[in-house]
Amino acid sequence: MSLRSLSCEQSLLARCDGSARFKHGETSVVAAVYGPGDVKPNKEIINKATIEVTFKPKTGLPGCAETALEKILQDTCEAVILTSLHPRSSISIILQVEHDDGSLLPCCINACCVALMDTGVPMRGFVCAVACAVQQSGEEIIDPTLEQEQSAAAVLTFGFSNESEIITSHMIGQIAQEKFYSALSFASSAAKTVSDFYRSSAEKKLSKELHVKERVNEVKS
Repeated sequence: MSLRSLSCEQSLLARCDGSARFKHGETSVVAAVYGPGDVKPNKEIINKATIEVTFKPKTGLPGCAETALEKILQDTCEAVILTSLHPRSSISIILQVEHDDGSLLPCCINACCVALMDTGVPMRGFVCAVACAVQQSGEEIIDPTLEQEQSAAAVLTFGFSNESEIITSHMIGQIAQEKFYSALSFASSAAKTVSDFYRSSAEKKLSKELHVKERVNEVKS
């Protein structure tokens, strides 16, 4: 069992503090981060930053399902951002779905993480999210497509820290307890691939930035 191809692009939007496009196969999400910045008085928290997440579907207006996703994403981001370093401020994250071919929630979580890294917001570490679909036959599929999710008995999403601790979990459907723990084990192993991908992407971005800086210094000299 393996993940579909992963890809990401950082700093693709100009009018925000950080941004990223993250793809799981054909599923694509763009995340934009604004802040830390000013917060509305009625949302101000004295000892930490206020995290706000807005989820925009590819078409139509957000509904109850989108509001539920926003809450999951907000809780996940709050678990990894060092909010106490920016009291009485706001960090706003906006996600736009470009295409949904399954594993949308983990794609959104990973897009948030990479966009926050691009912003430079202080974090406790990464969050690496993976979905696992448990079929009616009992087969477990990591990073399922939309078709595989629709035929599944349950779809589980797990978010892990870079220390392999569970940060978030979400399940749609019903399965036996032993199947839950089996899916958790598969997802934990697959999350290491996401973690390695983060590191590789960060190294490439840093190398590119250093190369540009060296070229600028050469021109100046």
